[in-house]
Amino acid sequence: MLVKIYEENPNLREIDKVVRVLREGGLVIYPTDTVYALGCDALNVRAVERICQIKGVNPQKSNLSIICYDLSNLSEYAKVSNAAFKLMKKHLPGPFTFILPTSSELPKIYKNRKEVGIRVPDNNIVRTIVRELGNPLLTMSVYDREDEEVEYSTDPELIEEKYADQVDLIIDGGYGGLEPSTVVDCTTDDVEILRQGKGELYI
Repeated sequence: MLVKIYEENPNLREIDKVVRVLREGGLVIYPTDTVYALGCDALNVRAVERICQIKGVNPQKSNLSIICYDLSNLSEYAKVSNAAFKLMKKHLPGPFTFILPTSSELPKIYKNRKEVGIRVPDNNIVRTIVRELGNPLLTMSVYDREDEEVEYSTDPELIEEKYADQVDLIIDGGYGGLEPSTVVDCTTDDVEILRQGKGELYI
């Protein structure tokens, strides 16, 4: 199912359709401030496992990332030092993934690596979904750097063509980008950029 939602003014009736799918353990593809992403309710372990399977990711060996609405309930999902919080507050919402130690609230599947990526994208569609869902979203980029068919990662209609059989709903939020988020390791006091992406970090 392809649902058109406008970022400037997301229609809550359409958002509600997306939230219902997520609450039932469904998988959704949605726009962010960087690339289109595949996601589910981050606290639904079966849905998380389905996404890992689709993307060929082993959660025992890979860091998983979640999207939060803002930083207000961040401590539920990650352990945040004062320095890391100040840095995140300065840069979010924005095209960053901050790697932090996991907290006890996240399901066990996240704790295999003891770290979790935190995203608060500068995109009204996905943040409204997270707010209405009341839980964070697990998020993985649709774009695969080895995929030569770049259009399949940026055009919602082509994304639907490729993923219709694997996910429950796809949001058309306009054309997406190809530049990923900047990944910042905040697990220690020595902040380190692990991947330079769209976001410019100011320390």
